Amino acid sequence: MTRLSVNINKIATLRNARGGNNPDVIKSALDCERFGAQGITVHPRPDERHIRYDDVIELKKVITTEFNIEGYPDDRYMELVKRVKPAQATLVPDGPHVLTSNAGWDTVAHEEFLKEITADLKKAGVRVSIFVDPDSKMVENTAKIGADRVELYTESYATKYFEDKEKAISPFKKAAEAASKSGLGINAGHDLDLDNLAYLAKEIPEIDEVSIGHALICDALYLGLENTIQMYLKQLKV
Repeated sequence: MTRLSVNINKIATLRNARGGNNPDVIKSALDCERFGAQGITVHPRPDERHIRYDDVIELKKVITTEFNIEGYPDDRYMELVKRVKPAQATLVPDGPHVLTSNAGWDTVAHEEFLKEITADLKKAGVRVSIFVDPDSKMVENTAKIGADRVELYTESYATKYFEDKEKAISPFKKAAEAASKSGLGINAGHDLDLDNLAYLAKEIPEIDEVSIGHALICDALYLGLENTIQMYLKQLKV
């Protein structure tokens, strides 16, 4: 069954908006675990506008499920990941001023760079996932780079879901097939929510993990965090 990793960036955004420690990011992560989440995801950015680098270090001390650190692999990110040693590092091609992830890696153009980064992280004992668009060529080259998993960037699926869900998911099914044939694990994330998650999990059951933050935290404002996590887990039990 596909596992749920909760991205807690938005909890940190709310905290940072007022200063202080309300909501408490550490407590929120522990609550997500207690309510059934099978992983915690963070994406620290250079300006620390949500998750701070110090948060990552403190979270590592208490998280008992799978810890996933997303980010662009600059020197600061690499130093943090090798210090914290999470279960997984997810490499994204975001520049420092990007609001949110908006494209996958071109794993052909950046093959040598990603090979070096991937080898360095794996040497540190960290599983490596590379964020890519649903393009079989990019997926296959992710395997050549030496990554353990590929994370499929699902914005296009979410955007087109209500228009034609079969057409929307088609490239993702092909990309997932390419990943499986290449020996890669499969993650997915971006704009997944209670409307489109169950169909994704049903059509691509080989997905190992979904990372969901924005929609889940928004739903929690109305439904409560515990209830929301249970609802997302239910979507994955197909």
